Amino acid sequence: MIDIHMHILPGLDDGAEDIYDTLDMAQIAQESGTHTIIVTPHCNVPGMYANYFSESYVEVFRKAEAAIKREGIAVRLCPGIEVFATSDLPELIVEGKIMPLNQSRYILIEFAFDEDPDFADDVLKRVRGVGARPVIAHAERYEFIQDDPQIAYEWRKNGYLIQINKGSFAGRFGRHARMAAYRMMDHNLVSAIASDAHGPVMRTPYMQDVYEELKEEYPERYLKILFEENPRRICENQMTIRFKLLSFEEID
Repeated sequence: MIDIHMHILPGLDDGAEDIYDTLDMAQIAQESGTHTIIVTPHCNVPGMYANYFSESYVEVFRKAEAAIKREGIAVRLCPGIEVFATSDLPELIVEGKIMPLNQSRYILIEFAFDEDPDFADDVLKRVRGVGARPVIAHAERYEFIQDDPQIAYEWRKNGYLIQINKGSFAGRFGRHARMAAYRMMDHNLVSAIASDAHGPVMRTPYMQDVYEELKEEYPERYLKILFEENPRRICENQMTIRFKLLSFEEID
């Protein structure tokens, strides 16, 4: 599996506190079948985390990468961030302050959970307008998606990708998030499932149990697209796949 959303870099946000957390998270990920991780520290969060692309980001990334290799953990790290949506996000992208997922055109974007859907729509359109491809983080957790699932359909129609947290299927973020996650799965709106892991004890990177649970309800081909194929295509800056019943299609 390839995990495109994990807070594994040490000391940058509310994820891994130190390099020991990083190593534990990488080990857990490997044990659950994950071989590639895109690191996604919070970025552009007003009053909390900046984490714009810089030499300090590169230094932390390289130290984590070297430590994982030194411990013999068979997990590959790829660079990225989870950027909080503000009105100036398109300008920040153009200025090179926002690290795309593995230096592709895909950018992982999060919103306030009680965000105004019109604001979200405006930001996403303008991000697409500067040539980036939005990947919407944990879409099932936004109140406006829970209230109006049609918005998720419009997002997919506009070419935005939707990422779901593995914990939502187990009710980790509440009943409404769980319902929204399954609803989007049932209507083929999900592009990728990721851990959004924040540590080695709570909200861990372990993905295999969720994969096995979902396999009871959905075709394994569908799950392979969401856990492996689309994440790989995102890493390689390729078109993703949208599952459609017994077939699938590439979409731009």
